[in-house]
Amino acid sequence: MKVLTYLVSIYYFRKMKKIIFLGISLIILVSIFNYSTNKNPEINYEGFNIVAPGVLRTPDERFKNLVDYPFKPNYLKIGDTRIHYLDEGPKDGKVIYLLHGQPTWSYLFRKVIPTLTKAGYRVVAPDMVGFGKSDKYLSIDDYSHQMHVDKMTQLIIELNLQDVTAHLHDWGGLVGFRVIADEPERFTRIIASNTSLIAPGPGFFRNIMTYISYPLFKLAIWLQGPATWEEFIGGGSFTGWIRYSRYTDNIDVGGVMQTLGNVNGLERAGYEAPYPNATYKAGAQIFPYLIPSELRKNEKAYRDVLEKWQKPFLIANSDNDPVTSNNPRLVEMLRRIPSAQEITIEGPGHFIQEEAGQEYGKLIIDFINGNPKPFKIERVVPDLNL
Repeated sequence: MKVLTYLVSIYYFRKMKKIIFLGISLIILVSIFNYSTNKNPEINYEGFNIVAPGVLRTPDERFKNLVDYPFKPNYLKIGDTRIHYLDEGPKDGKVIYLLHGQPTWSYLFRKVIPTLTKAGYRVVAPDMVGFGKSDKYLSIDDYSHQMHVDKMTQLIIELNLQDVTAHLHDWGGLVGFRVIADEPERFTRIIASNTSLIAPGPGFFRNIMTYISYPLFKLAIWLQGPATWEEFIGGGSFTGWIRYSRYTDNIDVGGVMQTLGNVNGLERAGYEAPYPNATYKAGAQIFPYLIPSELRKNEKAYRDVLEKWQKPFLIANSDNDPVTSNNPRLVEMLRRIPSAQEITIEGPGHFIQEEAGQEYGKLIIDFINGNPKPFKIERVVPDLNL
């Protein structure tokens, strides 16, 4: 028996040596490529609007005469950054909170907001750090999933928003669901539009994988290398989008919105307004790369709050969205929320709010009233020469 025990011990010791060796090798590889990819290039910052160490602010003149964006700016200082947000409609109205994703800002909701305010709702739509009229960090290293969650949570707290209907789009879902998990008593309803909260799900093995999945993801992206704009558009894969946005010298924000949002030339200018040059785009550039960075915290949000959520929750995806239609797992994750309803909007692509703003605003109101109805639109090819 002792001999058998000894042999088993030797066997597992050798196995552990291999695992330890592989783990050390992985750490070394990750360290090497982190160093090689996270170095910020030497830039002459003369003439840049630097308002604090490592913080940029887009000059106000960049936002003059934007098409269909007559809204009054509001600002709140949170930590080392000034956050911009819209606050439209009656101050005593029920609150609808609109959270954008990447590479958009509150400009995305300009066609939705009038429908909501005319119906008597108060609409609050912030710009996350790195987007729109909010401040922007110079370095991609200053951006993290947790940073965005902390800033947006603090904004909700300082504005003391209550009885909130949250509308989350794109990356607004990954940030917004975590905000809701931090302050669940403030929220009454949730609408998730072409988004999700990525988490491993229950299970011991999946829990263990959360410790190494992000380093492995970064290593895989590094090994695949940069993707060109043509490769991203032609391939349509999500990893292609990550590889393009992470490694490009100047992410084409306007091109993304024309390709996926069906915007015209004047509207394209609205999305490009926050970025006088490529340095201001660090937040937009790194956003997709951060998607799997906090799987453990996302899983905790599900287990502690979202899996217990009994208040109204609507999944409102569009049938031409390349993100959710090509990745059904994203919707499956949201089905962990027990009160989930689902509708499909026929016609629009990823940015429903651009292609069907008024209709989408009515959908939000119908959802608040307990009767959300899907709708259908015909896609119109925009005039890129406007």
